Amino acid sequence: MIKEIIPNLYSIPVPLPNNPLKELNAYLVKGPDRSLLIDTGFNLPPCWEALEAGLNETGVDRSRLDVLVTHIHTDHTGLSARVVSPEGKIYIGELDHPFTAQTFEDWFWEEMDRRFLKEGFPAEEVEVVSRTNPARHLGPQLDISAYTPVKEGEVFQIGDYRLEVLSVPGHAPGQLCLWMEEQGILFTGDHVLFDITPNIAVWANMDNMLGRYLENLKRIRAYPVKLALPAHRHSGDLVERIDQLLVHHRNRVAETLSIVEKYPGMTAYDITGRMTWDIRAKSWEDFPLNQKWFAVGEALAHLELLIQEGTVKPITREDGMVGYTP
Repeated sequence: MIKEIIPNLYSIPVPLPNNPLKELNAYLVKGPDRSLLIDTGFNLPPCWEALEAGLNETGVDRSRLDVLVTHIHTDHTGLSARVVSPEGKIYIGELDHPFTAQTFEDWFWEEMDRRFLKEGFPAEEVEVVSRTNPARHLGPQLDISAYTPVKEGEVFQIGDYRLEVLSVPGHAPGQLCLWMEEQGILFTGDHVLFDITPNIAVWANMDNMLGRYLENLKRIRAYPVKLALPAHRHSGDLVERIDQLLVHHRNRVAETLSIVEKYPGMTAYDITGRMTWDIRAKSWEDFPLNQKWFAVGEALAHLELLIQEGTVKPITREDGMVGYTP
């Protein structure tokens, strides 16, 4: 059910079938000349039906509709090419813009597969993930001219509302927040979530994602936010939540280091299996494969930060895989 948060600003819930995130919060800023839809949902029929019904309920002029995706993940971008008006644009962070080209995306996934194999991910599991991961298969049409990169400080004026672009790499290279200073409203995308912890993983085209994420959390903390609008689930006190996330990652870094110290030379895949995870699985072996993929990516981000700090170093093992040692 859609909700009008303030005049001409709506939230539209979009279900995410068979996904632990459950639902996406799409937001519509409705203007007299052009309107802006923030995030869209997977490229799946149930997502499209919910999004279309929500847009129809707002009465927005679909011929004057543009889309801004807060980052490249497919639960945010999946319907962008379908919902945008023929004359409209799809705005995306400049550091995520390369992913709108099919050749770049193909290179990215090939590079990630090679990386995960060297990090100890079994080849048969990589093969299954390559066929089933929603990050690969539920995205939008690529290589269309409507994709327009945006960067830090750009402004969207939608009616009386001024939305400033904040570039906050971490959850994704091109992760964006949008700041409505007069209203004290911050669209946080997946940079800050209140009911779940955003996944911070390694990326083939940007290093030290966790370090970048933590610095951008501290930066966003300084904004006088009255209302945070996240891309998933509920809102809450932004400062309190950022403080919780900072503590969470400090503890995760310490846990990762303790495992490396106890088991020097272990691969990232095996280190991940010894970390603490809040997931409904009896053991690491019972993890759903796609969740294993995200978990290893997150463990690698913590290892990468430890390498940057000089407390852990990677080594090449006799079997050709990468191990980690203090």
